[in-house]
Amino acid sequence: MITFKNVSKTFAEETTAVKNLHFHVEKGEFFALIGPSGCGKTTSLKMINRLVEPTEGTVHMEGKDIRDFNRQELRWNIGYVLQQIGLFPTMTVAENIAVVPEMKKWGKRETGKRIDELLEMVGLDPKTFRNRNPDELSGGEQQRVGVVRALAADPDILLMDEPFSALDPISREHLQNDIATLQERIKKTIVFVTHDIEEAFKLADRICLLKDGEALQTGTPRDLQHAPVNDFVKSFVGNRKPDLWETPVSEVMETDSKHMTRETTLHAPSYPAPLYVFGDERRFLGRLEPSGTVSHELLISPERPLREVVSAVEASEYDAVPVVENEQLVGILSYKNIVAYLYNQRAETGALP
Repeated sequence: MITFKNVSKTFAEETTAVKNLHFHVEKGEFFALIGPSGCGKTTSLKMINRLVEPTEGTVHMEGKDIRDFNRQELRWNIGYVLQQIGLFPTMTVAENIAVVPEMKKWGKRETGKRIDELLEMVGLDPKTFRNRNPDELSGGEQQRVGVVRALAADPDILLMDEPFSALDPISREHLQNDIATLQERIKKTIVFVTHDIEEAFKLADRICLLKDGEALQTGTPRDLQHAPVNDFVKSFVGNRKPDLWETPVSEVMETDSKHMTRETTLHAPSYPAPLYVFGDERRFLGRLEPSGTVSHELLISPERPLREVVSAVEASEYDAVPVVENEQLVGILSYKNIVAYLYNQRAETGALP
């Protein structure tokens, strides 16, 4: 979706903010840029919507150099949320949200429907909030409106520059939870700047840790915690207690389960339900029913963290769900597996009496 290729930025006073930056953000990914003050996080973010132009290297979007896009159209397709929020003080909440849709010539009915939809999505009742002015809102409410305004024209990409850092701890935690829930629903490509490692670990699929304009390590929160590339990364991440919900499914699933069987052994008069069938080279064929083998809608990747799959497993009508990778049945995950894993891990760390 977004690719930085050997990007550097030097300002007029010969200050190098970014050095040979190279990373890729997948479509629908929550990607965090983190590091100490002055490490190049915000400069890197601003190069995505061309508020800052690289001195060297290129930034690509969907394989196309962003310099080949019309600058205005590029920014219309990129939502931008700032720490300062920047709501227009003389405009109502609805008018603030409508700015980009109106610039794109949306109709009033379409715009109004979108405003109500987005306000409801972030827990703000349209009847209560759409005609309020920004100074009638709390800091958390203003930031919610800032997020909604960035999403108003349904952009593919959302840039967020320290959006919650000015809020009190309670409002900040609430908004972190809100944006995590919202992302599960809308699946935007989000690039998020923060200096807070806990915030990055809580929200991001992957993290790029910068220092002095250079990317020291890019990976999942688990990568940075368990396999830091150097002492600075280790120190920056700190001695965090491991978040068991970050554990990948592959460490919890059963690889040899009564709920798995090869296609050639389907001669038994009875079988445990559900029963998942695989063929040659463990190719997943589906779930066995009295009528035959049928497809199964809920397929889990072994690399997904527990926090992303536990609700789906718990809500499933089946006691166990298939774990599939590259069309191969590699394991079975059940709610019982998850509970047992969490219990055993906490027992080992002394968290249980």
